[in-house]
Amino acid sequence: MRFGISTHLYHDQRLSREHLAEIASYGFTAVELFATRSHFDYHDPAAIDALGRWLGETGLTLHGIHAPITDRLTPPDRWGEVISNAVPDNAKRQAAVREADAALNIARAIPTGVLVVHLGTPTAQGGENNRTAAFRSAEEICRIAAPIGIRVALEVIPNDLSDPQSLVSLIERDLDAPHAGICLDFGHAFLMGDVADAVEVVAEHLIATHVHDNKRQADDHLVPFEGRIDWDVALMSMQKVGYDGTYMMEVRNTSDPATVLGRARDARARFEKLLAY
Repeated sequence: MRFGISTHLYHDQRLSREHLAEIASYGFTAVELFATRSHFDYHDPAAIDALGRWLGETGLTLHGIHAPITDRLTPPDRWGEVISNAVPDNAKRQAAVREADAALNIARAIPTGVLVVHLGTPTAQGGENNRTAAFRSAEEICRIAAPIGIRVALEVIPNDLSDPQSLVSLIERDLDAPHAGICLDFGHAFLMGDVADAVEVVAEHLIATHVHDNKRQADDHLVPFEGRIDWDVALMSMQKVGYDGTYMMEVRNTSDPATVLGRARDARARFEKLLAY
């Protein structure tokens, strides 16, 4: 099994080599790049070249890319303009697809496996989540990703388009994309219902994870075991369905990155013990 850290931890900063070195120093072997231009300018070939060098120098693997969901983030966690692929305004929808395509420039230069995609926005955030628009966007993004050999992982997020059963239905009944799958976000699944049930529902299409915790009141992105998710049951469910992929911790900087990484390392050790049985 492998464990990674999403650069979501440094989302409010410009990504640097030092950030990746810090992740590696805590024993993590993979990262997911959170594609927000204020964090990492995926439109800039020089930035992508630098990222490739940093990964090589730190010994990290680029496990995946998180498709853009906002054009910028300012400290502490203030979003700019939302980038949504599920809006009925076709010009805005196409702009979101173009941003996903631009983020795939990273994958065109650096080996990676998945592009994690939100369909629409979380219900709590407001905004329009149009099913037809979301389907068209998913279809187009899958078509763009296929020639690069990238799998599109549709993420479980708290809206009517992206609950576990809706994503399975989209993949099995509507989407003509053999390489599409699902990213199980544990924190989001917990906000919507039972995590073990979510694991079983998405099992046949599970290709990526986002691992974080919450207290079932807000999307806190806490280190595992700091919220209310029953990780014994959650991980037993993952074993039951035979998941052997990467556990990607998408945790928030709740104090300072080094402290959070230290707690994430401890959580990783607990995961390893639970998954060893």
